[in-house]
Amino acid sequence: MKNLILLVDDNQEMIEVLSDELCDKYEVITSYNGQQALETLRKTDVQLIICDVMMPVMDGFDFCRAIKTDIAYSHVPIILLTAKNTLQARITGLELGADAYIEKPFDTEHLHVQIANLISNRQNLKNFFSRSPISSILSIAHTQSDEGFLRKLNIFFSENIEDPNLDIEKIAALMNTSRTSLFRKIKAISNLTPTELLTVIRLKKAAQILSETDLKIFEVAYMTGFSSQTNFGRSFLKQFGTTPSEYHKKHYATKSKIKF
Repeated sequence: MKNLILLVDDNQEMIEVLSDELCDKYEVITSYNGQQALETLRKTDVQLIICDVMMPVMDGFDFCRAIKTDIAYSHVPIILLTAKNTLQARITGLELGADAYIEKPFDTEHLHVQIANLISNRQNLKNFFSRSPISSILSIAHTQSDEGFLRKLNIFFSENIEDPNLDIEKIAALMNTSRTSLFRKIKAISNLTPTELLTVIRLKKAAQILSETDLKIFEVAYMTGFSSQTNFGRSFLKQFGTTPSEYHKKHYATKSKIKF
């Protein structure tokens, strides 16, 4: 599936030019000011926003501030486009959380590279977090809002990790959000469903225990909320490409030698 890009510009000609330029690689939707774009975001999950700065109703700076301080959208990368070529305008955009700032007129190849880099960098971080036993959940945060959300979520997971019946309803209640909103946010920021993210957190905690203690595999499994050692072993192998026993043997032995 193509990544979905939201174009925000009050200039119809610019919208048409950019849409034609991007439509081969991306799915494109449009809005004509920041306020309209916010309404669009409430209904649609987008992977990236390209926004003009000079617009009526709500300009690009106010729009950028609005989405980067709203936990529902703070993870979405935004590229600001502007005819203002002053250093102060660039600083303002970046201070508000813009991920890139491109001055008009611009080369379309430059725009393509910026889009591709922002999307691929986020995807690489998500993949690394998922596959690395030691990568922190905070590594996939791109804004302070994201970090606060993930920190709170991680604390809840850690405090309830032994509960095999922990589900999205309990998680949503603690996070003071709806099940749907929680699902959308976690999926967007990690590429995982809440249930899948919880499983990854359980496995990372298990990896930590395996590297720091000499507990039995079944003990580690139950400590991290798995209903059986078999299920734990299969999940660990699938996620990290090694069995719990192999991981323990390699990493606990290494730490023991260092301490000695």
